[in-house]
Amino acid sequence: MTLPALSRTTDQFPGSAADAAVLVIPEISDSVEPLSGYPGLAEALKGVGYTGSASAFTRVHAPETTTLPFAVVGVGTGPDAAAVRNAVGAALRGLTGFETVSLALAPGLESFADAAAEGAVLGGYRFDGYRTEKGKPRATSVVLHADLADAALAKATAVGDAVSLIKDLVFTPAEWQSPAQLAQSAADSVADLDVTVEILDENALAEQGFGGILGVAQGSDRPPRFVRLDYAPADATRHIALVGKGITFDTGGLSLKPAASMVGMKFDMAGAATSLAALRAIATLGLPVHVTAWLCITDNMPSGRALRPGDVLRILDGTTVEVPNTDAEGRLVLADGLVAASREHPDVIIDVATLTGAIVMALGHRHTGVFGDDDTVAELLAAAKSVDELAWHMPLPDYMEDSLDSPIADMQNANMGDRMGGASYAGLFLRRFIGRTSDADDAPRIPWVHLDIAGSGEHNGAPYGFTDKGPTGAMVRSIIAFADASHTEA
Repeated sequence: MTLPALSRTTDQFPGSAADAAVLVIPEISDSVEPLSGYPGLAEALKGVGYTGSASAFTRVHAPETTTLPFAVVGVGTGPDAAAVRNAVGAALRGLTGFETVSLALAPGLESFADAAAEGAVLGGYRFDGYRTEKGKPRATSVVLHADLADAALAKATAVGDAVSLIKDLVFTPAEWQSPAQLAQSAADSVADLDVTVEILDENALAEQGFGGILGVAQGSDRPPRFVRLDYAPADATRHIALVGKGITFDTGGLSLKPAASMVGMKFDMAGAATSLAALRAIATLGLPVHVTAWLCITDNMPSGRALRPGDVLRILDGTTVEVPNTDAEGRLVLADGLVAASREHPDVIIDVATLTGAIVMALGHRHTGVFGDDDTVAELLAAAKSVDELAWHMPLPDYMEDSLDSPIADMQNANMGDRMGGASYAGLFLRRFIGRTSDADDAPRIPWVHLDIAGSGEHNGAPYGFTDKGPTGAMVRSIIAFADASHTEA
């Protein structure tokens, strides 16, 4: 992968060390005042009919402003942080072939320097690790001409690193990312941070009773892994547990997916990657929040050893689950992870998973489905809004509880007689494995949020803003914001 190094300067734009320059401008259909400090630019833009609409990007010849290759990108009318972040991301995606890019905000946009910095690192990412012909590279260095605090620069870099880590892991073909390899990648990614790592292999999982993960894994020749990462600063004010689904390849098991639906199923470990990346960013920033990430990692493969429809698994807490559908495997591995996380009595649990096709049918490809108790969901949605990520509160209807009943076990993982409301069904299933705030039987349940990123975690359409085709890193920025707000609200 490539991710641009980000720096800032108060020197005059564009700077002598740059190879190209980008200016972020508001819409100029009614006024050219914001461009008055750039001689000849307004006239040059009017000459090509460019008005600065949102994320519109164009190269322009304006020798009175600069002799460098020069481009402008618009933020439209009534600009906000989201418009600036997307505009800068679009510019970094479009301005290829230059090593160092100078970036400036036109007058009136100076207050959005934080968003511009974030857009630069997000839009500058590129994965081309397996291409014979690499094509024109994106910038390896971006110099932001703005008054940007050190903390804001560090945060933008940490956020960019988090998103790029997710994308790198999701892009990696399953042939080179076994459960053991993903577990090792997780450990390697935090090796330079104050994070402890524990990796359980198949033998440890069997000894401790992780029946959900082992049941899903039994059809694969590649054994599963369960990873616990812990960042516990001495000044922590809150404990957040992150539980991530890490299916390194999902065939559906014996409930085999159709061929077209199986394409891209290396993506099914994005929840684990998101949990890992969020913890790494929080630790990198040194936030005073205790964060533990639990990564539930396995293949889901068909074989003579594979889990059969109708088999019964025993989850880590002793709950028995009949499995009518082996392609509803994510909730089985998450059940073990949620039980393990609950045993530490964190203040809140957030699970992240590419869990259901039903959420895509309900919300499309850009919104994340958010389930859980109302207060914690509201807190998560506020964090998402603060970083302009699209998320929607989804229901957990009490009337659906009976559909989780099994005739032979404590519950079942799918209702094969009624596939409607599948995302809510999955959320209700997961809720049963959320533990209590203490060992007392009458203690309240741990506050919990479930993020279904099956739609939002991958973008298959045309690029837009800072978003390329492929994995998006959805909700990692929201989780980081949630943690950042947690220590001020605790």
